[in-house]
Amino acid sequence: MASVANDNFEVYFTEKIWEMIPAVYREQDGLADNPGVLRDFVEIMARQATVLRRSNDHLWDDEFIDLCNSWAVPYIAELVATRLVSSLNKRGRRIDVAKTIYYRRRKGTVRVLEELISDITGWDGKVVEEFRKLARTWHGLDPRPGMFLGRFTGTPPGGFPDLRRPRGSELAGGPFDEYFHTPDVRKTRGTDGLYNIPKIVFYLYRLESRPLVEVTPTAGPNNRAFTFDPSGRDIPLFNRRDRDQAFDWDQWRSAKEWELPAPIRCRELGDAEYLITEATVLALIANPGITAGAAADLRKLRDQPFPSESRLHDALNVMPSQVELLSAPVYDALLTLALIDDCGKSALLPSSIGVESPPGTVIDRELITSGNLSAWAAVAPGKELVLDAERGRMLFVGAAPPAATPLVNYFYGFSGPIGAGTYDRANSVLPPTLPALASNAAITAADIDPGTPAITGVTELADSSTFGPAADKAGIQNTQIQGRNQQRPYLRLGASWTLDSTPNVDALLTLEGLWIGASGNFLLVLAGNFKTVTIRHSTLDPGGLDWRGNLIAPVPIEITGNIETLSIDHAILDSISLNGGSVKQLQIADSILQSINAATPAIDLPLSSLDIQRATVFGAVNGDRLYASEALFTGMVNISDTQDGCFRFSGAVTGSRVPHPYESHFFEDADHYFTTRRFGQPGYAQLSQSAPSGLLNGAENGSEIGAFSSLLNPIRLDGLRAKVDEYMPFGLIPAFVFET
Repeated sequence: MASVANDNFEVYFTEKIWEMIPAVYREQDGLADNPGVLRDFVEIMARQATVLRRSNDHLWDDEFIDLCNSWAVPYIAELVATRLVSSLNKRGRRIDVAKTIYYRRRKGTVRVLEELISDITGWDGKVVEEFRKLARTWHGLDPRPGMFLGRFTGTPPGGFPDLRRPRGSELAGGPFDEYFHTPDVRKTRGTDGLYNIPKIVFYLYRLESRPLVEVTPTAGPNNRAFTFDPSGRDIPLFNRRDRDQAFDWDQWRSAKEWELPAPIRCRELGDAEYLITEATVLALIANPGITAGAAADLRKLRDQPFPSESRLHDALNVMPSQVELLSAPVYDALLTLALIDDCGKSALLPSSIGVESPPGTVIDRELITSGNLSAWAAVAPGKELVLDAERGRMLFVGAAPPAATPLVNYFYGFSGPIGAGTYDRANSVLPPTLPALASNAAITAADIDPGTPAITGVTELADSSTFGPAADKAGIQNTQIQGRNQQRPYLRLGASWTLDSTPNVDALLTLEGLWIGASGNFLLVLAGNFKTVTIRHSTLDPGGLDWRGNLIAPVPIEITGNIETLSIDHAILDSISLNGGSVKQLQIADSILQSINAATPAIDLPLSSLDIQRATVFGAVNGDRLYASEALFTGMVNISDTQDGCFRFSGAVTGSRVPHPYESHFFEDADHYFTTRRFGQPGYAQLSQSAPSGLLNGAENGSEIGAFSSLLNPIRLDGLRAKVDEYMPFGLIPAFVFET
């Protein structure tokens, strides 16, 4: 895709044209009453010559869909006669044109339909032909069902399930369902009417799965128990997205459960399947050096699949050499060698979940098992660690871990690049001007560079560990406190944190890429005189409940100084209020604000001008003037000056006092409009499919209203619908189900 080259053509053409002008005119231009006018004309001409030169240089690239400028995409699409998706979906439109011939050659296949999900929307998904899920009577001419039995339930095609296998009930109703159903001839609505001969269902995974490395977990009820989340919340751990590999046509297969960006199920993590081969026996003879008798016993089990570790253990327990085979060195080595690649435990450990104890040493997966840690109790003989991926908990079995606090690596899920996260922020971070802080360091006043008017002082937190406490800082002049790119440092406050510009005026302050929490009812206090305060790609914890059910204190912003512009960009915040200070203008874009206390407004700036675009605000809002676009307010909005400002393509509670609305929506109660309003959960602030269509498609460009408007999810879904209709087999009816 084209980008502006660093070719210095503007300088070249400027000097070239300037040399063509007679020297007398160049001299007079410098001596005139208004000097430099001729030179300015030359620079304008040089810029246009630069545009023309670059356009000519790029003409060859514009013949190729993977290199051309965006304006050329429709012309190439015309050559292959494809119907373009929305111009807002630039990525999907370009891929559609590039793969049109590929799609047509394989039209009607499940592979093409499944690839359309990622190509057009950028999401992951799985396509299921529902006629294959219908129950029916087994016919005598049908092939033997052995090779078609359900992998986890043993259910034959069209037959009755084995209800003694609990994993089957967990998978029921989803893309990996192994049960069979009676026909449902109703019109598709949600999950109703899916099981019918003409139905083909697209299960869509919208959430992004992002990695976290060497996070400091929070202690549980004892020195052997921890939560993965540094704030102490129960959170679901996610699968690592693993569908990037390129398959040959004959090798392609549909996605498996552990390859999609979705929460990890307990039984998915515990899915350990084993196969003893001759190579396994030879490896054990070499190391740790089993005897000939033990090798002979293992060969009796050769090429026999074992669906679980317990089955393998039982088989070894009846062998004459059971004592040797079940000894720790031999048994652990056997578990490592015999574990097949095509199972949940092999795929997820340690690629999706890793525990370092001591730090730098990842616990081997044969020493890990999955379990339910709702009561922080588990029995796991021969294991070192029990993981509960559904709650984000872990428990060391027996002795406490070698390190007082281990480190954890895992994946978390969220809808988009809002708040502190490990997504790419390369355009926002700056080179640190002081030595970077790392490994759970405290932040002293000396660690925060006050900067100068010309040079930004940059303090960087270099990893995703837990930092704190943070000392107050005065004398800020031009400061940025940031997390390193693609890291998510967690800063736990032990007291209210005051950032003060005194004695400087018109100071600049930026908080970038930080997650700020607190161990009590503490505030972020902005004091002094600031020209601009920017909170970008950061999270000030809006509060919630920890694993005990105790309150996690929010971190509100309190302004005691004077701020000309307070800018909130791609951030998640608690409330913003004044305490003797002032804010001339509040700018919010692509952000979420939430006040968990109904008596506390999310925004309480009665004398300020509010500019809120593509934001979701949970709580009341008080302000002087308001310009809102694609904004969603779930609390009462009270604006003093309704003659100025605008309320366009937005949503608010009925009875709110807002400027004259345009194409906006008012509702009584928005609680059920969201997947969840609990911070820390993957679907936080995400509009659910139960929300009114006016909110789901109410933005000016046809996208949704709220913080995730810029993701263009409805537009991407419409593009997928159009392409599915084009390439789906004739006579089938598509249905789209959002899994996350």
